[in-house]
Amino acid sequence: MDKVSELFGINVFNDSVMKEYLPTDVYKILKSTIKEGKTIDSSIADTVASAMKEWAISKGATHFTHWFQPLTGITAEKHDSFISPTDDGHIIMEFSGKELIKGEPDASSFPSGGLRATFEARGYTAWDPSSYAFVKDETLCIPTAFCSYTGEALDQKTPLLRSMDAINKQALRIIKLFGHDDVKRINATVGPEQEYFLVDKAMYEKRPDLIFCGRTLIGSMPPKGQEMDDHYFGVLKPRVAAFMRELDSELWKLGVLAKTEHNEAAPSQHELAPIFTTTNIAADHNQLTMEMMKKTAIRHGLVCLLHEKPFDGVNGSGKHNNWSLSTDTGINFLKPGKNPEENPLFLLSLAAVIKAVDEHQELLRISVATAGNDHRLGANEAPPAIISIFLGEELTDVLTSIAKGVHHDNTERIKMNMGSEVIPSIRKDNTDRNRTSPFAFTGNKFEFRMLGSASSISDTNVMLNTMVAEVFSIFADRLEKAEDFKKEINLIIKEVVEQNGRIIFNGDGYSEEWEREAEKRGLLNLRSTVDAIPLLKSEKNIEMFEKHKVLNRTELNSRVDIILENYTKILHIEALTLIDMMNREVIPAITAYTDKLCRAVLNKNSLGGINSTVERELIARLSAANKEIFTLTSELKMAVASAEKATTVLDKSRLYHDKILSLMVDIRKYADSAESVMPSDCWPYPSYGDLLFSI
Repeated sequence: MDKVSELFGINVFNDSVMKEYLPTDVYKILKSTIKEGKTIDSSIADTVASAMKEWAISKGATHFTHWFQPLTGITAEKHDSFISPTDDGHIIMEFSGKELIKGEPDASSFPSGGLRATFEARGYTAWDPSSYAFVKDETLCIPTAFCSYTGEALDQKTPLLRSMDAINKQALRIIKLFGHDDVKRINATVGPEQEYFLVDKAMYEKRPDLIFCGRTLIGSMPPKGQEMDDHYFGVLKPRVAAFMRELDSELWKLGVLAKTEHNEAAPSQHELAPIFTTTNIAADHNQLTMEMMKKTAIRHGLVCLLHEKPFDGVNGSGKHNNWSLSTDTGINFLKPGKNPEENPLFLLSLAAVIKAVDEHQELLRISVATAGNDHRLGANEAPPAIISIFLGEELTDVLTSIAKGVHHDNTERIKMNMGSEVIPSIRKDNTDRNRTSPFAFTGNKFEFRMLGSASSISDTNVMLNTMVAEVFSIFADRLEKAEDFKKEINLIIKEVVEQNGRIIFNGDGYSEEWEREAEKRGLLNLRSTVDAIPLLKSEKNIEMFEKHKVLNRTELNSRVDIILENYTKILHIEALTLIDMMNREVIPAITAYTDKLCRAVLNKNSLGGINSTVERELIARLSAANKEIFTLTSELKMAVASAEKATTVLDKSRLYHDKILSLMVDIRKYADSAESVMPSDCWPYPSYGDLLFSI
């Protein structure tokens, strides 16, 4: 393999490539556009397009596409070739500025939540110059935003870019108050850690539930799961190591800052983490990461599962969103420094996040609400559905001291001696890590741990950016009028501690005591997607999103319908898959094995009454289970038909949540019970043991 420094970004139209292919004056204009978030100058579009084309062709590209992120949760592409006919019957390779800046996919074929009727097909993709173009599969991919004919956002990127503008605007007001007049732009930065499972492709292809749903709908636990903790950070299996090496290579070529990889807690579960980058680029890169994981796995005879809970009974997969805020001059708003109590910018920023999260708890919960993630939240590997903030004792004490108007005793960090002269002493951090907290301060950033593995990180960061922008605007209004700047900051922090301190919790977020305590504090406990999503269109939220020009009322209403429609469609597919598996495979398999046992009993009787107690017991157990499966499967089929008749998407989603999910759980219980006593060669599907331990 080439040196990483030579490999990195070779398929990206990045800064060094632009400098090489563009005239100096055009390069400077485009660079300024990217750095300062300005609107692209259309006069340079043809020149940029021509340079992009020449570079892409040199990389083997024959087509171009506007690469965008509709509200399907995945990316979309429509490929056009560079060819253009000539009068003499030949072709030339062309790509214009107009084709670079604007595309026109069919908007009616993507989720719109009623924004567009089926016959209203026109929609637009618009180039996002802040995210570099790249070559993938012999195609020049141009990151773009996607909107309807009337201008409403139909994608993940558009609201994200708007939210980045919103927090930039309000954070600039704050930073200027601290005398940093040289700052021109402030960006939210993100490093999303990505968890995933790898399973053998041949076994995957024998599981209809994995193929159609991405998760197992039935499956009896093997004798060993993750209880030995021997998989976490364990030595990589050869197939996995080979997959990871190729994945790194493919991601590096695309400029993705893949950094850390390791085995996760569950068997066959793994994680990849990148280096921080600007939120918009991080979101694009995470989409590319998920795509490359799936493609690379296939080449190794594996399948990458990104479902949040592919195996019941073992850890599911999340995505940790590490969020921070930095200026173009290198100032991190959330870096406490050695003496955080003497860092007013940090303390004000910390207070802003606390207030934002407390007053908009539901938005963070909404941002991670999916049918798949509902199976994961509250389990051992994921935070509960209650939003809280972990600060650690040190920072909590700092804020409390300011609120009380007393001096905080800054204790020097302890130097720990490990007990061996060979091992160097290390400094103990001011805060521990709390993996039970959904939103934890981890040094110079906040880690939001509730995202599901398959989700785009855009929704969460739209919420975070907008919430914090709103609080910054409130703080800036006060501070710009303050007679005593420092005194006003202390007053703001005091008010936040008193009014929003309920959101701070440094204990065990998994405990039943915390659930009761959270209820006393008045914190929300939105247990399911159906409980959470309708709150997105509350007047409070509409007012905030419209104020900062991130999402308007129409767009918010449409997103509620889209998310709930997607929720019901997922459960509809799962229910039909389970019905099919029971009727076509499980019930016949149990029947066949029961029949075999019956013949064994008759054979023993014919041989003189040899004891057949075991066979009779198995016949009774399996027959009872099969009867329940048959009855419940018929009931599930009727419940699905009934739910599909619901008149509103909210009513339908509630029926799927309350009735259909419950029936599916009951069917699974009896199917798993039958699997646990049947020979493996009589069961129609690869077992959990086969799937989790075969690699």
